[in-house]
Amino acid sequence: MSEKELFTQEDCLQTGYEMSISGKVIVLKASVLSEEFREAKHQLYFCTGGFGSNPNPSGRSVFAVSLADGEKVRWNRSDILGVAKPEILSDHARLQLSQIRPAGALDIKSHEPQYSGYCFLPDGRYTSGVWLCSIKEVQDYIEMQKDYQHRIMICDRDDFCVFEMLDGKVVHPLPEALQKEQPEQGGMEMKL
Repeated sequence: MSEKELFTQEDCLQTGYEMSISGKVIVLKASVLSEEFREAKHQLYFCTGGFGSNPNPSGRSVFAVSLADGEKVRWNRSDILGVAKPEILSDHARLQLSQIRPAGALDIKSHEPQYSGYCFLPDGRYTSGVWLCSIKEVQDYIEMQKDYQHRIMICDRDDFCVFEMLDGKVVHPLPEALQKEQPEQGGMEMKL
């Protein structure tokens, strides 16, 4: 893809107002970008919520994080083209997405993180881990990343891997172990 190419409806899984866009990578309409930012990389955002992010929204505010530079912004629902197809994300966008904590995550200044989440590109590149304070945050992080990332790893405070997913399939612990509680082994129970 050339740098000046813009995303269109063909690059979206869904368009329109009937679907939720919260917790998804969204594509902005090119027409809402200023001329200096009218490039595909500036059209990709991760939607964190807002009344405009719901299906058939009751409001218009959509809160999002830029996958170009990590800036938190507000858009109107009418500015959104649709939900991005996972394959259109560049490596840079995937790495930027991996740095976003789930919506509703606890403040790490007042809550001690229990886990860290990592996402890896197919060539092994990754960025620093994201602090996660609870099992719910771990589950939310996995849910927001699984459609877009090659490999997801969750480590505990001692940096031991407690969960790993590769191309959308759980590889650690073994899937049958996810259904059992393992408190004496120090693992965590997750039902995906």
